[in-house]
Amino acid sequence: MTGAINLGIIGAGRIGRVHAGNLVSRIPGANLVAVADVVQEAAEKLAADFQIPKVFQDYRHILDDKTIDAVLVCSSTETHSEMVIAAAAVGKHVFCEKPIDFHLGRVDRVLSEVEQAGVKLQIGFNRRFDSDFRRVRDVVSNGDIGVPHIVRITSRDPEPPAMTYIKDSGGMFLDMTIHDFDMARFLIDSEVDEVFAAGGVMVNPQIREFGDIDTAIITLRYSNGVIGAIDNSRQAVYGYDQRVEVFGSKGVVVVSNNTPDTAVVSDKSGVHSARPLFFFVERYLESYVEEMKEFVDCIQEDVAPPVIGNDSRIAVIMGLAAQKSLREHRPVQLSEIDSDL
Repeated sequence: MTGAINLGIIGAGRIGRVHAGNLVSRIPGANLVAVADVVQEAAEKLAADFQIPKVFQDYRHILDDKTIDAVLVCSSTETHSEMVIAAAAVGKHVFCEKPIDFHLGRVDRVLSEVEQAGVKLQIGFNRRFDSDFRRVRDVVSNGDIGVPHIVRITSRDPEPPAMTYIKDSGGMFLDMTIHDFDMARFLIDSEVDEVFAAGGVMVNPQIREFGDIDTAIITLRYSNGVIGAIDNSRQAVYGYDQRVEVFGSKGVVVVSNNTPDTAVVSDKSGVHSARPLFFFVERYLESYVEEMKEFVDCIQEDVAPPVIGNDSRIAVIMGLAAQKSLREHRPVQLSEIDSDL
């Protein structure tokens, strides 16, 4: 497909707003022409802020618009599978925020419908497009640190989400850790065979009421022998803590936190530097731009998206395996997870 791509956004919340701003101001090959949200006021505000000409409460009006080439599904997770299937059925390419669904059987149905429709589906694992993490992947794949032995991923939020969000989030492993599961696969050229999760409620006792946790360590065993470790917390009081390390036979590559500045002040009271950037919008701002550029490019150039539906499927399997491991207090093979879950 040549020329500019006409897009519509479904979901006018925080992530929809991020993508809208990028499409309008930073991606020349994109025309954002419509927005839909079940909360009409939210859709109208987004449209007003970014001069989007068409505003709907029902997302199906976007699908009915034959001038729109692709849609961004930025609504709540429980609506993703329905919307992706509906968009594919009318021949529209789809960018879908993670995950496609919490239920593996529904994920499989989505992937089947998308394949039959012959449209492109890109999943919103934006951290793959972060320049620091891409550098780590390149270092590892080029053999610069030899054979990788250990992967360490730290991902800690600055504060827990609202309880209303926790209730429908799918649990920490499918909401928060799912990014880290995908990053674990992205950094190492091998699949994960086994996960072993330990977790607890250490931040907010209310989280326990929803059967969820707010603190976890997950160990991973890869097919090629690499050992991985992910640690998560819903609350790091010093800011958004995002670090990665890959240790290998010839060295190590490390990515530390991004900060507003790199100044270090030393005085009689100690050595001081800036705290990490506050949250994901600030930390991963450029990665959101890059992932949307690549989505538009894959449509224009008729190539496969850089993050495909099966990437979401595997991350969901890893999340379900971690849930099972936590419940049963044992390592769980990914092969134990089937489409009935």
